[in-house]
Amino acid sequence: MMPHALVFDLETQRSADDVGGWEYRHRMGLAVGVVYDLDRAEFRVYTERQADALISDLVHARLIVGFNLRRFDFDVLRAYADLDWNALPALDILECIHRRLGFRLKLDHLAQETLGERKSADGLQSLAWYKAGEIERVIEYCKQDVLLTKRLYDFGRQHGYLLYRDIQGRAVRLPVDFDEKLFSQQPR
Repeated sequence: MMPHALVFDLETQRSADDVGGWEYRHRMGLAVGVVYDLDRAEFRVYTERQADALISDLVHARLIVGFNLRRFDFDVLRAYADLDWNALPALDILECIHRRLGFRLKLDHLAQETLGERKSADGLQSLAWYKAGEIERVIEYCKQDVLLTKRLYDFGRQHGYLLYRDIQGRAVRLPVDFDEKLFSQQPR
């Protein structure tokens, strides 16, 4: 079976404040993980009980596309598997932006400027839904973030740039190279 390219995001059970700070991301707990399989055009949803299946999906991927994968999502998942997360074939859009600009931009900002779309909520709202037992709302929110990430990835691949507004409010083209060959692992 050929490894697939995936777009991935997760939501947590606890906030940075709940666990004593951002350096304890591994204590935040997986609420929901959502994968969009680019090759099959389908979603897969995982809860904490299915963390092993999610990690298997990621480990066997040809490419994992995400936003802040390396400094957040993978760190949260470190609590569930002892593996070299940095060795996974990941295209972290935020990492690409930070490398080029020297600062970070939010997913909502990039989506609004590049695609004319907004996030449906934020991580704190997702936490409130999780704590209220509204897991379906968390899943839908996570799916929407995965779709925004996918659309940014598609736009960047097609056009070679994303858009953002600088500190003076001017629209700026940010060149990107989302060529899969730069990030993916070769078929096994």
